[in-house]
Amino acid sequence: MMLNGATDDQGNEKANTGEGRRPRLWEALIPLVGLIVVLVIHLQVLGLEDPHIAIILGIAMAAGMGLLLGYSWDSLEDGLVEGIQVGMKAILILMVVGMLIATWIASGIVPLLIDYGLALLNPSIFYVAACLISSVVSLATGSSWTTAGTVGVALIGVANGLGLSEPIAAGAVVSGAYFGDKMSPLSDSTNLAPAVVGAELFSHIRHMFYTTVPSMLISLLIYAVIGLSAAQSASDTESIAGIRETLAGNFNLSPWLLIAPAMVVVMVWKKWPALPSLFGATVIGIILGVVIQKSEIASLAGSAFAGYESSTGNAQVDELLSKGGLDGMMWTISLIFCALGYGGIMMKTRMLETIANGILKFATSTWKLVAATNISCIIMNLAASDQYLAITVPGKMFREAYTRAGLTARNLSRSLEDAGTLTSPLVLWNTCGATMKQYLGVSPVAFAPFAFFNWICPILSVVIAAAGWGIEKMDDLKESADETSGTDSM
Repeated sequence: MMLNGATDDQGNEKANTGEGRRPRLWEALIPLVGLIVVLVIHLQVLGLEDPHIAIILGIAMAAGMGLLLGYSWDSLEDGLVEGIQVGMKAILILMVVGMLIATWIASGIVPLLIDYGLALLNPSIFYVAACLISSVVSLATGSSWTTAGTVGVALIGVANGLGLSEPIAAGAVVSGAYFGDKMSPLSDSTNLAPAVVGAELFSHIRHMFYTTVPSMLISLLIYAVIGLSAAQSASDTESIAGIRETLAGNFNLSPWLLIAPAMVVVMVWKKWPALPSLFGATVIGIILGVVIQKSEIASLAGSAFAGYESSTGNAQVDELLSKGGLDGMMWTISLIFCALGYGGIMMKTRMLETIANGILKFATSTWKLVAATNISCIIMNLAASDQYLAITVPGKMFREAYTRAGLTARNLSRSLEDAGTLTSPLVLWNTCGATMKQYLGVSPVAFAPFAFFNWICPILSVVIAAAGWGIEKMDDLKESADETSGTDSM
């Protein structure tokens, strides 16, 4: 597809910026494969936990290829900055939620939720319950991030107290949080996907039932089976009682503290913007800390910045509650800066577009087209490091292909959500993956195998496309419309 009609001396189409030529597929793959190799060496071979330097090396590889393609450094630098700008809203939300987590712990809100969880949740049903609770909260709020940063933090605390696996618990929370994020009409991604391809919101949501509901049922079944075996190795009642006594001895666990999470649901339900809603929830947490915990405002403000430091004397509780704060988010924010900068250069030089076009060439049937869409979304989450880019770029590029195949736009918008939305938290350096790590305290490397819903759904979407189930064709809609018109005229 020629955007400006210009070609270089070899007949290769130049980029729409007027600088550099369109990369060949093998050229576009070098920085992507190089990044993955460097990350594997960095994280697995060298055993380093922080992927920042590896991603910076990836930026160098992408920039080097851009220079070889004929781009000026100024142009590449613009791409890097533009890539970071894409994630600024997410970074601002991350900063505010960091303050929210710290103030909610200091004010006793999170300890109260942990206490309730330890009292009500049985180890054998915990993973199922964690997934369902996260699903309900995320459906109500439309936000996986808000869900993970509030009830998700508490559920990880409950898992810790019950002696259950934190990676499995985090996987259950992420599965539930992204189920709601995918299906809620309040979710950004749920609105974005149909908007990009020209589908209607609620018909898009209904069409997602074909892949989403079976995937969630399978996931819940797996969590139930794991829970039955996990219950045998869970903590004894004395350990749980000790944690609850510690919480009760250091916090006033008043039911009035539930005002804060209730207000979050109300503000989001009324469609207040995310930033003022989350900041308002932080202020409510500070007020409750002063009124119910009798804490000093200076202490709560200090926690909002530096994070809450627990000193109950119970090592398990102290490790669990010492988190959050604006400063505590800087590791994640710096990772997001690096990842988005890499994605910005890959976008600027059109290497991501070239990779997507290369995948599209293999889409010779309906199920292959769905598979190509899913693979492109996953590559965008790996390379562009942002959920929204993983939806918008493949959405724009595959829209015409779905039309040529006689498929409605809803098939494409569903695939964008099945793979673009759901795989984003499974990538450590993606904005969503880095955020989940910060909120839940568990790396995507550890919880990804147990976020069953997030990887079963993209696979199932290809399987049902191959079976021809849940695939909506334009001819079918036309016949249905003709039948309805004929009935109405009788």
